[in-house]
Amino acid sequence: MDAVEVGDTTDSPILTERFDQALAYALHVHRCDLRKSTAVPYAGHLLGVCSIVLENGGNEDEAIAALLHDAAEDHGGHEQLEAIAARFGPEVTQIVAECSDALVEEGADKGEWLARKQWYIARLRSIGAVRPGTMLVSAADKLYNLRSIHADLRRPEVGDAVFKRFSGSKWGTLWYYRTLADLYSGFAGRHASIATNLAELIGEMGGGRSSDELLALHEASRASTPG
Repeated sequence: MDAVEVGDTTDSPILTERFDQALAYALHVHRCDLRKSTAVPYAGHLLGVCSIVLENGGNEDEAIAALLHDAAEDHGGHEQLEAIAARFGPEVTQIVAECSDALVEEGADKGEWLARKQWYIARLRSIGAVRPGTMLVSAADKLYNLRSIHADLRRPEVGDAVFKRFSGSKWGTLWYYRTLADLYSGFAGRHASIATNLAELIGEMGGGRSSDELLALHEASRASTPG
C-alpha cells in the first residue's frame, strides 16, 4: 500500500470505485449463498476477510481479491476467473486463483477433500516467498473461518457438532488449520500477526497437537467410520 498521512481522512482514497464495483459483484455472485449449515448470508464472511486484509496493510487489489476469493472456487471455475480478470485485472485474478483449491464448472465435483487440501498447502508453500498478497488474503480467510469455528465450539447448543459441517470432520479440519498456521508462520510478510493469531487458536483447539498427530487422528477416524 502506498504511504498515506496518518489521520482521520485522506485526500487520495485508498479504496476507489473499483472496490465499490467489486463489492457489488461479490454480493451478486454469492447472493444465494449461506455459511455452512447456518442461516448467515455468505456476504458476512467476505466482508470479514476483507476487513482482516485491510487491517493488516492490504491494498485495493488485495481487498478486492478478499471479496472475490471464493467466487471462482464456488461459482464457475476458470469461466469466473475470466470474468474477474475482465473487471478487475490480472493481480486480483491471480490472487483469487491462488486462493482456490479447485476450479471446476458450476456444480461439478471438486474432488476428494484431503487431496485438494494437500495440493493447496503445497502450492502455497511453493509461492509463499514471492506472492505476499496471496499469503495475506489466504491467511485472512483462514483466520476468519477458524474464529467462527472457535466461537461455535464455545456455544453449548453447537459445541463439537460444528465439525459435522466440514468434509474433513474434526481431526481433518484441525489438521488443515494447524498445517496452514505453521506454513504462514514460516514466511515473513504482512500476514505475520494473522499467523500468530491462527497458531494461538489452533493450538488451543487442537490440544497442542502437531499437524502430523492431527492427520494421524483424521486417518484413524476415517478408517473406523463404516462405509
